[in-house]
Amino acid sequence: MTLTTPAPAAPPPRPRVLADLPSRADRVFRRVTSGAGLSVLALLVVIGFFLVYRSVPAFRVSGFGFFSTVQFDPASGTLGVLGLLYGTVVVALIAVVFAVPLSILAALFISDYASGRMRGFLTGLVDLLAAIPSLLYGLWGFSFLRPYITPVSEWLSSNLGWFPLFRTNQGAVLFNSMFVAGLVVSLMVIPITTSVMREVFTQTPPGEKEAALALGSTRWGMVRTVVLPFGRGGIVGGAMLGLGRALGETIAVSLLLPQVPKITSHLLEFGGSTISGFIATSAGISGLGLNGLMACGLVLFAFTLATNFTASVIISRSRSGAGVDA
Repeated sequence: MTLTTPAPAAPPPRPRVLADLPSRADRVFRRVTSGAGLSVLALLVVIGFFLVYRSVPAFRVSGFGFFSTVQFDPASGTLGVLGLLYGTVVVALIAVVFAVPLSILAALFISDYASGRMRGFLTGLVDLLAAIPSLLYGLWGFSFLRPYITPVSEWLSSNLGWFPLFRTNQGAVLFNSMFVAGLVVSLMVIPITTSVMREVFTQTPPGEKEAALALGSTRWGMVRTVVLPFGRGGIVGGAMLGLGRALGETIAVSLLLPQVPKITSHLLEFGGSTISGFIATSAGISGLGLNGLMACGLVLFAFTLATNFTASVIISRSRSGAGVDA
């Protein structure tokens, strides 16, 4: 009887160690993107310090009254930003109120209702409209659209004058108003907000949409229960992006408004001003007036940053897809 020696047991397999070593291209790309982000941050800081430095003489003259004074008259030493800031916010809000619902409907039609060929055409058209310079929108609104909006203002004043925002004085002029400027700016905001919302709506998981349709939901029911909850962050982001675009609009409002700072609830009447438009029409001013304009620019700069920061907080709390499983 021959005894055989058992073969030695094989050593246990060693786990494979995976090392995440970025390639040279990855390292270069990371450095380039980091440098670009830091450059933008540094540029914002430099712009802020420049505006603060050039605004100091205006704040020395007006003090905190600069934020509560409506009139801006460097000849009399009266510098105030309240009237300009009021017009800026009102025009931007009018633009957003008109632009956001239309943008949501347009984005939904492109993403969920249009055919493939039409979807491609409309997508390119919206992106093309977003690239049109604001000067062309301003000239078009001033020379073509304004005569058609004036009858609308007259109708609102005659039939809805009981509402404070549509109330006008007897014999008031109803062109070159903040209402007209807000409508023109809304046409500039619609392509941008539509593009952002459409991009988010098209990222809705197809399985979720097909499941809703398979359970007997209509097309609108699928959009209401799946697409809109998933795109909530895109809606908020597009609306806030449009608001920032409207706050900084310059050329169109400088053509459509007389740039006379005032605070009024008669939005349909002639008058109004914005910070950017007032600065554009006051080009060439020097001395204390220039320092006052720098201070107004600083207020607009801070207000826009605060708006964007608020938007980022809201978007982070309403991330797309958060409500789909609810």
